[in-house]
Amino acid sequence: MAVNLKTPNPADLLPVPGVRLGVAQAGIRKANHYDLTVIELSPGSRVAGVFTRNRFCAAPVTVCRKHLQNGNIRALVINTGNANAGTGEQGLSDTRATCKALAGILGIDADQVLPFSTGVILEPLPMERLLAGLPHAVADLRTDSWFDAAHAIMTTDTLAKAVSEQIALGGKTITITGMSKGAGMIRPNMATMLGFIACDAAISQSLLEAITLEATDASFNSITVDGDTSTNDSFIVIATGQAGNAEIIDAASDEARALAHAITSAAIRLAQSIVRDGEGATKFMSVAVEGGTTREECRLVAYAIAHSPLVKTAFFASDPNLGRILAAIGYAGIDDLDVERLRVWLGNPEEETLVAEHGGRAAGFIEETGARIMKHAELTVRVDLARGQAKATVWTCDLSYDYVKINADYRS
Repeated sequence: MAVNLKTPNPADLLPVPGVRLGVAQAGIRKANHYDLTVIELSPGSRVAGVFTRNRFCAAPVTVCRKHLQNGNIRALVINTGNANAGTGEQGLSDTRATCKALAGILGIDADQVLPFSTGVILEPLPMERLLAGLPHAVADLRTDSWFDAAHAIMTTDTLAKAVSEQIALGGKTITITGMSKGAGMIRPNMATMLGFIACDAAISQSLLEAITLEATDASFNSITVDGDTSTNDSFIVIATGQAGNAEIIDAASDEARALAHAITSAAIRLAQSIVRDGEGATKFMSVAVEGGTTREECRLVAYAIAHSPLVKTAFFASDPNLGRILAAIGYAGIDDLDVERLRVWLGNPEEETLVAEHGGRAAGFIEETGARIMKHAELTVRVDLARGQAKATVWTCDLSYDYVKINADYRS
């Protein structure tokens, strides 16, 4: 039931020079299901990453962080069906064993492998099946497997999520292709998601890390489905340096800004795809807050609205019970907010109506108009705090009956 989201066309997903991907059916949780992915990187590739802030982070997140510090990453391994979280020392041991096994097949060192897992928490990895699947994934390595890999990393997703584009940079063509997975347990810092973007640009490690943080803040840290921060969230950006451009080292250069814009744009498209495919979602909602003293203040208000189950269920029902939005704004945490100056609009791609002003219902607001607007699949809540120049946007979805069904039956 994804909202205005389509399966990517395999022909539109461009190979990134220096990246090969392979998938396999390891039977980690379900038989006859592609659930293991290997990504091989050319020597000299640079890799940056951002991970969950959940203190109960999964074993692969812990190992990833350590391996990234060592640098010189040559491969990624991703399993679905099992999160390897809440598994203690055994989970760490299993993750290290996975890295060692893949490294042995590829002829690299174990600390050159980044591991990722997603799926059920508090269950041990079925190591015999996972390790047996690695040679098959390696044998499948191809440059044109982004479409297959995007499907292999899915869990409760209904559609694969992948994007691709090319830009001109320093007289060279730069290819950017990425994929993500996620549909539930989605909240920033980060969401229950995995995201991978690769490009063939030559760029310094420090600048790649800065661009990764910038892209994360504008994309995966600006979405929410249900307010739950997962144990396994990871976002990785890869630059293979195969495009032949002069290495980008100056953050203020036109080349750096162009590459940052392209990577951020790809990340936003992937992040929005996760929201559009939110578990049971029927509406895609943009919550845009302006007129704040700081961006973080605007995000406080946006997330208060986007996280509210009362707001989200009203949108599912197309019920203009929009006092729920005012209530969320009121408890967002701005102690000196002047509600007399605040204004709220409700809109869709075709129209927008003023809902609240002067501390209450707008004189011209008609519930029939609100209900008509809310029947659309694409909706916007716009809030003007009238206290500054800052602004921020958060993307979310409604909360439907199917969300409860999907998560009640998640392990079955």
